[in-house]
Amino acid sequence: MLVGPLFVCFQSSLKRTLSHFQLKLSDSTFLPFTVGKMNHAEEANVSAAPHVVAEELMVTGKWVKLEKTTYVDWSGSTRTWETVKRTTRQTNTEADGVGIIALLKRTLHKDCVVMVKQFRPPMACHTLEFPAGLIDEGESAEAAALRELKEETGYKGEVVGITPVTCLDPGLSNCTTQMVMVNINGDEGENINPKQQLGDGEFVEVILLPLDEFQMKIDDLMKKEKIVVDAKVYIFAMGMVQAFFKPRELPVLKQ
Repeated sequence: MLVGPLFVCFQSSLKRTLSHFQLKLSDSTFLPFTVGKMNHAEEANVSAAPHVVAEELMVTGKWVKLEKTTYVDWSGSTRTWETVKRTTRQTNTEADGVGIIALLKRTLHKDCVVMVKQFRPPMACHTLEFPAGLIDEGESAEAAALRELKEETGYKGEVVGITPVTCLDPGLSNCTTQMVMVNINGDEGENINPKQQLGDGEFVEVILLPLDEFQMKIDDLMKKEKIVVDAKVYIFAMGMVQAFFKPRELPVLKQ
């Protein structure tokens, strides 16, 4: 068999290649940078995890504030970042608010996702979102979700799941949320003709979208009117399609 001689030949060729490569690395004319060992200070800087060293208030409003965040990066360099924060985060929670994925279940009807449409001044147009709101002092995320659902949509539901605290736009803000899954018994009396409990200045339209056509109905809505869809909503729609409505085929080797 040729396995032995071939292996010896390959091993010899590999040694020559590595020897040549090492020689080239030691030749400063070969590389556009100097190859060498890091000193102790450099090693300490690289091994130090990034961390915030100072937060300076720049401007504050009723609901949000802007801070200059000073931090140290992986290289040990000190840098600054402009950070937006809410002024309303309560002391009892790491989350600013909740988002509610509410599923309306009714006899002889398709299961529907309860959505809200409202005008958002920062976007200068209407948006399609999950019901959502801020957590009040002393309130759990679950309680906040049921309260906000009732206020914005009129529906009374039951919590069936909740996410950990998650970030919303980490390149801009430290705002966080927890997504709460809620089931609604649409056959209950108060859920047959739900009545919203909106606050002053709130104008919220409730939209029911069939779960099995969720992404398609969203796409249709976007074609008909100027509306921006919340990223969480569209990601959920895409996930539903991938999880339940694609053929469950075994992976095959692609040429």
